Amino acid sequence: MKRYRNGEIWDFEEQMPVSDAARDVILGLDGGTTSTVCICMPILPFSDPLPDPLPVLARAVAGCSNHNSVGEAAAKETLEQVMAEALAKAGSNRSAVRAVCLAVSGVNHPSDQQRILDWLRDIFPSDVRLYVQNDAVAALACGTMGKLHGCVLIAGTGTIAYGFTEDGRNARAAGAGPTLGDWGSGYGIAAQALTAIIRAHDGRGPHTALTSSILEKLGLSSPDELIGWTYADPSWARIAALVPEVVSCAEAGDEVANKILFDSVEELGLSVKAVVQRLDLCGPDGKDSFPLVMVGGVLEANKRWDIGKEVIRCISKDYPGAVPIRPEVEPAIGAALLAWNCLMKESVKEAFKC
Repeated sequence: MKRYRNGEIWDFEEQMPVSDAARDVILGLDGGTTSTVCICMPILPFSDPLPDPLPVLARAVAGCSNHNSVGEAAAKETLEQVMAEALAKAGSNRSAVRAVCLAVSGVNHPSDQQRILDWLRDIFPSDVRLYVQNDAVAALACGTMGKLHGCVLIAGTGTIAYGFTEDGRNARAAGAGPTLGDWGSGYGIAAQALTAIIRAHDGRGPHTALTSSILEKLGLSSPDELIGWTYADPSWARIAALVPEVVSCAEAGDEVANKILFDSVEELGLSVKAVVQRLDLCGPDGKDSFPLVMVGGVLEANKRWDIGKEVIRCISKDYPGAVPIRPEVEPAIGAALLAWNCLMKESVKEAFKC
């Protein structure tokens, strides 16, 4: 374990030594394109039911940790900083950590997992259990309280559908980023709105209220200025922040904005349906029940245009057994519960070997 990384990030440990009697802790981290959250929780007794509310010793927040968006060096710095901050706030340090689960967007291949695991092993003591997952897995776990079964749909800045069967098989759809078409995501919705404005300005598309709404929001006077604004900083979250303007225009009856949202609902529904079909979550007759966890700002209820509700309606036409779940805890807690579950299962296996 290296004591110093990224300057003096772990300096607090010298002023905050942890005694042998100190409480063991778990770190759960949800890293996305918009923000990164780390939760520090105590180890929970395996035999007890989960307490309500769950005990959280500390919570820390940082910026983007998707290496595809900000680069690997910046992503690692964010991840390390937010973990150190959570431990410092909890009055703990790395010697008290028993397990860490990093659930990070952009982890799309075993090589991504292995690279992050190797990096984590440099940070934590050798006896700490380390788990790396895509952030969708933590989002599912926060709706099922740590159980990996069912399907999760994330629609925030980006989008992904991810599912697990009870025997451990998994599948995913979408989540390939904006270049490869995360349609239905906040970025996808807003990017289509910006395109519609340019098309209308050129005369290649219909007039839309999106023009005046978004130009006013951005403090611009002409659609021509959108080009400079967009490419000055084409970060995904910056573009996605325009989704409320699209929803407002759709609620006011704008046909272009409504078409963008209806197309997005269809795309989000297709992502879930693809996962359900591949894993046979619905059973042979298509009517078996399964958890459908809904996470992300795009899916949150709006005044009249409720994208999440429309997605559920779209999915339920084909799969009436889908049981929508709006999580009551955040994905970082889901990551901590995943780490806890894995740690407890491994402890039970080791006990039986003795």
